[in-house]
Amino acid sequence: QFPTPIHQWNLPNLPEGTEVWIKRDDLSGMQLSGNKVRKLEFLLSDAVAQGADCVITVGGIQSNHCRATAVAAKYLNLDCYLILRTSKLLVDQDPGLVGNLLVERLLGAHIDLVSKEEYGKIGSVALADLLKKRLLEEGRKPYVIPVGGSNSLGTWGYIEAVRELEQQIQLSGDVQFDDIVVACGSGGTIAGLALGSKLSSLKAKVHAFSVCDDPEYFYDYVQGLIDGLQSGLDSHDIVSIQNAKGLGYAMNTAEELKFVKDIATATGIVLDPVYSGKGAYAMLKDMADNPSKWKGRKVLFVHTGGLLGLYDKVDQMSSLAGSWRRMDLEESVPRKDGTGKMF
Repeated sequence: QFPTPIHQWNLPNLPEGTEVWIKRDDLSGMQLSGNKVRKLEFLLSDAVAQGADCVITVGGIQSNHCRATAVAAKYLNLDCYLILRTSKLLVDQDPGLVGNLLVERLLGAHIDLVSKEEYGKIGSVALADLLKKRLLEEGRKPYVIPVGGSNSLGTWGYIEAVRELEQQIQLSGDVQFDDIVVACGSGGTIAGLALGSKLSSLKAKVHAFSVCDDPEYFYDYVQGLIDGLQSGLDSHDIVSIQNAKGLGYAMNTAEELKFVKDIATATGIVLDPVYSGKGAYAMLKDMADNPSKWKGRKVLFVHTGGLLGLYDKVDQMSSLAGSWRRMDLEESVPRKDGTGKMF
């Protein structure tokens, strides 16, 4: 559902003269919501062009990318095979129907679970290749999509998103952004945004807050993606990457989860705990610590979706949720039968 809306985001405690706007890529669709849709537009087109009858991809147990891939594959009449990473204690158990898993399993996606230890030892590429080999032996025609849809082809999704943004700015006629901010988990989104901004009329500075791995890992990863597009550019020159992983990928401190709740209450924007929540938390912390860096600037934050991931945090967030009560009904309130009695 493109173009996704842009509107001002009334965040609290911003530096003097700073405006934050938000690009609502969380509204790119319901089952297909989030930034992964833009990459899948190119990747699944390639799968169809190559005559694939199924796709394989890899991710965490609550991967937004895997859910979006399963949905988009079904739209195109392709079977979907998901290799999902989970804990050693849960790898032999039914993964349940929480969040993204509910959508994937309703769609009939084939799910293979691996432990985090197995994943770390074997790696996502080798795991996908193993499943691809088995499917080929069965006479299938599989197409492998990398983790997060992040390869040079998938990067075009956010190069196109920058073109969309250019058109929206031209139509509005009064908003020019100095900075674009996004949470970074697999590298493809920031590579596309950074390269797109460099090649466009925007010339906005792109900031990424990494929610897994360290900034140098992502600088190298982005370099590989833009080299694949023969850009001739240095990743350090087109994007600024800061660490926001905290306790680790898909792990949250109590303060981060409280931030997600407080922002929802204050602004009506629900962030996801894995990506946009950590990204916005780190952005506001950097604004508080370095106000002169952001003073007077117009900042566009890209909300990359992931609402379903909140369901996996219910136990941790239950104490933060809003209160409830049974409605107090006075005795004088007429009852439906006119008797004034409750049944």
